[in-house]
Formats: sequence, C-alpha cells, structure tokens
Amino acid sequence: MTQTNTTIPQDDPLKIGDITLRSRLIVGTGKYKTFEETEQALEESGTEMVTVALRRVDLGADDHLLNHIDPKKYIILPNTAGCYNAEDAIRVSRLGREIGNSNLVKLEVLGDPDTLLPNPFETLKALEVLVKEGFTVMTYTSDDPVVAKQLEEAGSAVVMPAGAPIGSGQGILNRNNIRIILERAKVPIIVDAGVGTASDVSQAFELGCEAVLLNTGIAGAKDPIRMARAMKLAALAGRDAYLSGRIPKKLYANASSPDLDF
Repeated sequence: MTQTNTTIPQDDPLKIGDITLRSRLIVGTGKYKTFEETEQALEESGTEMVTVALRRVDLGADDHLLNHIDPKKYIILPNTAGCYNAEDAIRVSRLGREIGNSNLVKLEVLGDPDTLLPNPFETLKALEVLVKEGFTVMTYTSDDPVVAKQLEEAGSAVVMPAGAPIGSGQGILNRNNIRIILERAKVPIIVDAGVGTASDVSQAFELGCEAVLLNTGIAGAKDPIRMARAMKLAALAGRDAYLSGRIPKKLYANASSPDLDF
C-alpha cells in the first residue's frame, strides 16, 4: 500500500530587526499574582519574547520582575506603558537601553487614562526621535489604517494595532480595519491589546497577522497556566489555518460528497 507524504512545510520565522522568532506569541508580564506564576505562564505559553513595563519595575527592590525572566531564554521587549507624552516615552526607551537591553522597544503613548487609547500625535513624535537614535520600534496604535500607515512610513519596524481597548478582553472588534491595515502593510502587523481568549488569538492569525501580543487574557484568567497553553495552541492553529488558506464563503450550499463515484 502506497503511503501518502503528510509532511507539513515549516513556517518561516518572524523577523523583527535583527531578531528571529519561531514563536509568534508575545506575552506581557503584568498582573500575575506572583513572580513564580509569571514564570510558569511564560513557560507554558511557549513564547520567546516577553514585554516588560519599565516604569512598573522597582529595580531597587530586593526582588523584582527582571530577576524572574531568564535573558538566555527570552528576548526582553521593554515597553513605555504608562507614558502619556512623547518626552516620557523617549526617556523610558533610553532607560531601557541603558540598563542593558538592546535598541528594541515597544512604543506606547496613551492619550486618555480611562480608555487607555493611544495618542497618535505624541506616538508619531516619539517614533521619529527613536528611529533617528537607532531604535527598532514596535509601535502600539489604534486600528486606524491611516495612522498605521503613517507609523510605518515614519520608520516603525512593526505596527501593532489594538484589537480592542487594553485589558478589555473584547477580542478583535473591527476585523475590516485590521484587514485593510494588513493589505497595505510592508512591515509585520501584530495585534496588541483586547485579546480575551484563545479564539481571539486564532482569529488574528487567520486574518494574516504576523503575531499577537497579549497579557491580561492570560494573567487575568482563573487558571493562567492553563490559559497560557490554550493561547499557544490557538496561535499555532490560527497560523496554520492562515497558511492553509480557508475556503471561500458562499451564499448557497455545496454538497460535501462528490457527484460521481470514484
């Protein structure tokens, strides 16, 4: 009996600047109950890149978050969470570089403390400075296709549109906007914020996003370790589904069985 070759082609790695990633799930490190829980969730998620809000790390404490993230195992992505203007975001980015990280930074400049929506004007201002200083910038933004394109043209290495407001767990609210961003992009698009559960992750990949960044969806779950594993599996499934190519949606039925016998 002849056996069918079922070897599945490997996915290409994700390249961000001079960094190469096999895992396309980027995980945040906030809101966990303990540092030990953080370590376990990161391990279970299979991530290779973790993001850290530098403003929320007490480097003077006897024990702090960075003591629990193995730099040999994970690429640390410092972020400017908590910054509300370009000047603060630039200062925090420089701090991240000075304490030993690379030129990599996730730029996040918020515009409102209640909605935590990004300020596109201050974001663009900070991006232009950081690019001139040699940073590889991964920029958080809204799902506005016009703003996303402007950030790309200003030198952002990655554009990261929000699926929904930060920590809301609402999933991807406007898939059409994400699709437009993807169609026009020449840099990787990573959905960031609003992811609540595994199906949200799969949906982002099925749309064609290069990666997903999430935090609360894991850390806020009743069982963060189990949810971390669910997110990992959802990322793999969504990416495979995208690469496989889904069938077109049709208005009318189409019988699954063939019209004639073999």
